[in-house]
Amino acid sequence: MKVWINGKLLAAEEAAISVFDHCVLYGDGVFEGIRIYNGKILQCSAHMDRLFASADGIRLPVTLTKQEIVDAMYKTLAANSISDGYIRLVVTRGPGTLGLNPFKCSGGSVIIIADQIALYPPEMYETGLEVIVAKTRRISSEMLSPTVKSCNYLNNIMARAEAVDAGASEAIMLNAEGTVAEATGDNVFIVSDGTVITPPPEAGSLGGITRQVVIGLAGDLEIPLAERTVTVEQLYSADECFLTGTAAEVIAVTKIDGHVIGSGKAGPITKKLLDAFRQFIQTECGKK
Repeated sequence: MKVWINGKLLAAEEAAISVFDHCVLYGDGVFEGIRIYNGKILQCSAHMDRLFASADGIRLPVTLTKQEIVDAMYKTLAANSISDGYIRLVVTRGPGTLGLNPFKCSGGSVIIIADQIALYPPEMYETGLEVIVAKTRRISSEMLSPTVKSCNYLNNIMARAEAVDAGASEAIMLNAEGTVAEATGDNVFIVSDGTVITPPPEAGSLGGITRQVVIGLAGDLEIPLAERTVTVEQLYSADECFLTGTAAEVIAVTKIDGHVIGSGKAGPITKKLLDAFRQFIQTECGKK
């Protein structure tokens, strides 16, 4: 495997940054997870816009232009002979002192890792996921804007650890008010009486790229959709529930904290949106 760091393609075992980088010491950086289909980057412009917005949100300079990063991503894909896979794009603050002052850092790194990914087996898109509601809460939007996709993911990791302990595939995280924010790595949607409902960003959810595509697809399909508060009780009583994310795409949730959702299998609206999303991939990236 070849990893791109600051203009150089390095063997994975040689790819390294300073132990004094604030990303290593404090999680001070931003990242994007990006899917590749048929050799093309899905929603490339949206990912670049979010990366730079996240960097702006934490006052992190990005030393390259959006186009330079895109060119580097394609170079990394070619070096690894990947036509269908996943890119992890990371921008770090750079080496500094052991103190917190970010303005003492000497300049960060841009890192591009390209690899294969298969988050869930194909049959789970029919049978759905079993998830829990985590005790670990999402960081409040008053503490850090949920629009920032930062490298400090510790609360998401601890919530995922709860899911692993419970034998579940994912965990849904609540905000400080006790309503649904998002899953540890995905956005959350429910279906109630034919309407698709998803928490708004102010509930503490990341503005997911796949989330936004699915919202648009629901409009195209004339499926009613609302962004509004979702309670735990509404999760349990939903007709359908599904998650959206770069790696997960659109996947049903069929059990939450032991409560069976709907029929216990992927529901009709979930399936319709998954089919539409996969057609969207073919339209944007071409057929295999």
